[in-house]
Amino acid sequence: MVYHRGGKGGKKKNREVQGDEVIRVPLPKNGQLFGVIEQALGSGWMDVRCEDGKIRRCRIPGKLKRRMWMRVGDVVIVQPWPVQTDERGDIVYRYTRTQVDWLLRKGKISQDFLTGGDMLF
Repeated sequence: MVYHRGGKGGKKKNREVQGDEVIRVPLPKNGQLFGVIEQALGSGWMDVRCEDGKIRRCRIPGKLKRRMWMRVGDVVIVQPWPVQTDERGDIVYRYTRTQVDWLLRKGKISQDFLTGGDMLF
């Protein structure tokens, strides 16, 4: 680990990447699904095409809405609601481009799923 002295504030950490970088990618847990955002509806609502072939109207919880932007085409994890399971859900996590590449390499999602062709497998 390399430490550099910043201007006014204490220490800043710059990590040197050596060898293969470890990427921690959260995967859907029980009941959660991969999804791709199809349409932004406003007020924190999105239409998401899920891996089971259904299009759910999903909301972005406040803590995610304030932290990160969601765009059409982003890969997300969807938690279906207990009521209206096939129609509604919450967006739990948004993947970065690097994480999506990792998911594709590991076979967790397919290119067809991203482009709207066949579903997951």
